[in-house]
Amino acid sequence: MNAPTSSPTVRHIGGLRTLVFSDTGPALATGQDTHDLISAAWEHEAEWLVLPAARVHPDFFRLDTRIAGELIQKFVNYRLHCAVVGDISAHLAASKSLRDFAYETNRGRVFWLLDDAAAFEARLAPAAA
Repeated sequence: MNAPTSSPTVRHIGGLRTLVFSDTGPALATGQDTHDLISAAWEHEAEWLVLPAARVHPDFFRLDTRIAGELIQKFVNYRLHCAVVGDISAHLAASKSLRDFAYETNRGRVFWLLDDAAAFEARLAPAAA
C-alpha cells in the first residue's frame, strides 16, 4: 500500500473517530499493507478505518489465501476496527465460505463487510447511544 494517492479523511461517526480512505490508491494486499493501515489509524488517533472495497485486493476475498484472517487478527491485536464498504456481491456469489465469513464478522465489532458508507454509519449510530 505504501504511499496513498490521497490522504484519508478523519470523520466522527457515531461518536467515534473514523479514518475514511478514498476510492483511489493502492490495494490492500499484504500484511505490510495492514501495518500501513494501522499506522495511519494511530497517526490520526482513529478507532475505526473505512476502506472502499475497490481498495481491497481480490485475493482478500479468497479465504484460502488467509489474507482476510491475517488482517482481522492484526486489528484484534491492535484493538482497532475496520469496515470494507462497497459492492462485493460477485465475490459473495462465488463463495459460500465468504458469505459465511461475512455473516460472522458482521455480527462482531472488529471487522465488517458492508454495502456502502450509509450502512457503516447506521451500524455505528447505536454506539453513540
